[in-house]
Amino acid sequence: MKYQISALVVMLVISAGICRAQSNTILEDFTPAVTNQPGQAYPQVNSQGYARFRIHAPQADSVIVSLGLGGRGGTRLVGGEDGFWTGTTEGPMDEGFHYYHLTINGALFNDPGALNYYGSTRWESGIEIPAHDEEFYALSDVPHGQLVQVYFPSKATGTVRQAFVYTPPGYEKSATTRYPVLYLQHGWGENETAWPKQGRVNLIMDNLLGGGKAQPFIIVMTYGMTNEIKWGHIGEFKIDTFQTVLTQELIPYIDSHFRTVNNRLGRAMAGLSMGGMETHMITLAKPDLFSKFALLSGGLYTPEELSGKVKPDLIFLSCGSRENPGRVKEAATKLKAAGFNAVSYVSDNTGHEFQTWRRSFYHLATLLFVNR
Repeated sequence: MKYQISALVVMLVISAGICRAQSNTILEDFTPAVTNQPGQAYPQVNSQGYARFRIHAPQADSVIVSLGLGGRGGTRLVGGEDGFWTGTTEGPMDEGFHYYHLTINGALFNDPGALNYYGSTRWESGIEIPAHDEEFYALSDVPHGQLVQVYFPSKATGTVRQAFVYTPPGYEKSATTRYPVLYLQHGWGENETAWPKQGRVNLIMDNLLGGGKAQPFIIVMTYGMTNEIKWGHIGEFKIDTFQTVLTQELIPYIDSHFRTVNNRLGRAMAGLSMGGMETHMITLAKPDLFSKFALLSGGLYTPEELSGKVKPDLIFLSCGSRENPGRVKEAATKLKAAGFNAVSYVSDNTGHEFQTWRRSFYHLATLLFVNR
């Protein structure tokens, strides 16, 4: 399949702040968001998924809250005599995590009440809208794995690069047990902190393992950009250098510093959005390195492009119901008909956003390395 960059660009700018069906009455049960700075009362969310903001800007003439990847959409706040600007979203937000920022008198700012997350090529404010299924990524009373930060040398880029590595509970107690590895990539405008912070991938794994719903494996997350790309120029991204970083530098480093299953059957690659594009390109170029492929809102595989290559054990395709679920399901059906073990998953009532990818990872993790 020829990957369509233009389609990816369209997906990248889909707002993460698409509203659910509006309610006639807004319930006044607002409480501070869990993503707030310590001790900050705003922003707030209510039980219906509305978000309310309050910003102190006494000299401002205009304050707008822009929600979603890239800041599409917005809520215009109303100023008061006390210098505070307040406003509530027009409708309920989709469940899960959203990036946002403030535009005050035309200048861009982060919300001083909220924590910051790297997205849209900068540290953006973030807000979490409670979800009906949030237990699967909640901090729970289960054994917890370790999330460690490592640095590895890269001759390809002439730098020392960073990665985050999740090791499952019990890893440090055994000197002999070896674990398979998932190489998991973030989306465009994000970095290696995205999956642990926005995606809560380590907590998802802890909960799955605590419930006996997945096999233990290591997760490796690194920065996927080797040539810096400005907004709107994703077509200028080149995979060659990052492919070298991943396959010739990072994988050998991980295999030499962690107890891995150092073969194709013990290795998988997955990515969301642009990370799916990277996964697609690298797994097709290096099918001998990975046995399981997963694209989360990140394109499709076709039987034709996989023909003649080492056959993957698993192909996982997913997206949100507000994206292109028909194409994802159709692609999986065609792969199955051609003899591939293909699975599709569609996240209900979500778009190109982290709730889609959290749910997608949850389902993917239950399938990985089961029959290794």
